[in-house]
Amino acid sequence: MSTQETDAATAQNLSDILALQRRAFLTAGAPTLAERRDDIARLRDAVKSEAPNLAAAISADFGNRSHHETLLAEIWPTVMSARHALKHLPGWMRPQRVGVGLDLLPSRARIISQPLGVIGIIAPWNYPVMLALMPMIGALAAGNRVMLKPSELTPRTSALLLQILSRLFPQEKVAVVCGDADVGAAFSSLAFDHLLFTGSGGVGRRILEAASANLTPVTLELGGKSPCIVAADGDLAAAAACIGAGKFFSAGQTCVAPDYVLIGEDRRDLFVDLLRRAVEKSYPTLGANADYTAVLNDRSRARLGRYLEDVRARGGRVIEINPSNEDLSATGKIAPTLVLDPDDQALLMQEEIFGPILPIKTYRTLDEAIDYVNARPRPLALYFFGADRKLRDRVLARTTSGGVTVNNTLMHLVAENLPFGGVGASGFGAYHGEHGFRAFSHRKGVFLQSRLNSSILLSPPYGRAFATMIMFLLRR
Repeated sequence: MSTQETDAATAQNLSDILALQRRAFLTAGAPTLAERRDDIARLRDAVKSEAPNLAAAISADFGNRSHHETLLAEIWPTVMSARHALKHLPGWMRPQRVGVGLDLLPSRARIISQPLGVIGIIAPWNYPVMLALMPMIGALAAGNRVMLKPSELTPRTSALLLQILSRLFPQEKVAVVCGDADVGAAFSSLAFDHLLFTGSGGVGRRILEAASANLTPVTLELGGKSPCIVAADGDLAAAAACIGAGKFFSAGQTCVAPDYVLIGEDRRDLFVDLLRRAVEKSYPTLGANADYTAVLNDRSRARLGRYLEDVRARGGRVIEINPSNEDLSATGKIAPTLVLDPDDQALLMQEEIFGPILPIKTYRTLDEAIDYVNARPRPLALYFFGADRKLRDRVLARTTSGGVTVNNTLMHLVAENLPFGGVGASGFGAYHGEHGFRAFSHRKGVFLQSRLNSSILLSPPYGRAFATMIMFLLRR
């Protein structure tokens, strides 16, 4: 079979699955609360029981991914998301009564949340379980059917997700589609009722273009250069520990990882020393250390290598943190690396780093740091370290980012009551908790006319009664 014939067969197969799910949705209608809870509970239980297998598959795909990191960043947030949905779903589904205003009394109104139908989810490689299943929980909570396209860059994890989800759900409710980038392109071209994509900005643009042909609403969870601003009164030791933990978790391959640090000129050197000590304490060795994750593949390692070569060519100062002076060339790992005051034209200051490299730049005033952030595309996350509430609120008011964690990193990502999403170049739309339920629902407004219907006075033929009524309405 030729490549064109294979692509056509793939597109037809995807279309058949979508048609199957849409027929099932239209035939069965919106699932009950009990059905939705059962789906979510079975998914939660499967994630818990399959946690060791999922961790092993992810580690194999990465070349080494910390088992503990998988439990902390993939299994726990997914289980917590399911637990949160199970608890709050009755309230989310309850029709919301709203007022109609004095002019329309004694009528009533309410908003009903309806499932959209079939939701498409395109998951990335960096957190292949959490970023596949957390949006799925939101879609199932809202009463939808789901088609999932996991990443081809983590094939073992994708195959295991296919196995687990096929065991839990019939294909007309949840379908997993594995395949390469061509399959992903065909997937994004389907006429879903909503499509969620997590990944890079470049691919996100192509996803949005493909979805626009079907007027498919899209949630884009992208990335960007998430800054850390350390204020003059920030606790340097605590900031260094938190920034080091957030940056080098999963070797920096996190969409909300700190991308660069802005700190006062007079505090930079002490901060660097404290950060180096914190990283050495967390990772006293690197090569055989199961807790230090490898960079995914040769392509990613080559890209990060180009960043460092470019910095050095521009005269930048590079500090590699390799406590045991190990040769990492055969391990797939890159040592935690600090870059001091890089040129703003350097590659690593132009693109999201997505690896264990942390630029550190200095500022003279807090306003200068704010202006630096605002001169660049809006990031997915921003981190502020400081004790003064007025300074904190100034930064929050004058910067725009998808989310913020104050005096820590990453934590807003796992707070289920907060919306998670980007803004501007870092994406649009949000999910998690009730925000995910709303994202995958249609909020239908319903007006309930009372038996006493004064609107007949506003209908033709227009006469004295109309004139009296309209003057009364306009005078209020």
